[in-house]
Amino acid sequence: MVMNDTLSNALATIKNCESRAKTEALIVPASKLIANVLRVMLKCGYIGNFEYIDDGRSGKIKVQLLGRINDCGAIKPRFPVRKDEFERWEKRFLPSTDIGLLLLSSSKGIVTHKEAKELGIGGILLAYVY
Repeated sequence: MVMNDTLSNALATIKNCESRAKTEALIVPASKLIANVLRVMLKCGYIGNFEYIDDGRSGKIKVQLLGRINDCGAIKPRFPVRKDEFERWEKRFLPSTDIGLLLLSSSKGIVTHKEAKELGIGGILLAYVY
């Protein structure tokens, strides 16, 4: 099995487990990027706690699901976004204004598009969740 985009696989796993009303999802393989994206989702209340499980290989992440995610996914290709371009991407990936988040990689780490607007920074789009 060839893994191309681990973030995309992780978000697909979460979405699938969420749609089957499971209480937790197991993400394999784990990575720092996935952990940082999950940290932002946790802070925004989309998921419960998550823990890293060291299996001697690439590791696993067990995520507690709260049933609050309708859709989530990776954005590919990863578009660069300037600080004044967020509205265009919100229209494209989110169902309406004030619903959901775009997650982006910026100079301040992984942040939501709302934080990026406040900080006045751009970045690279990674994922969306609502």
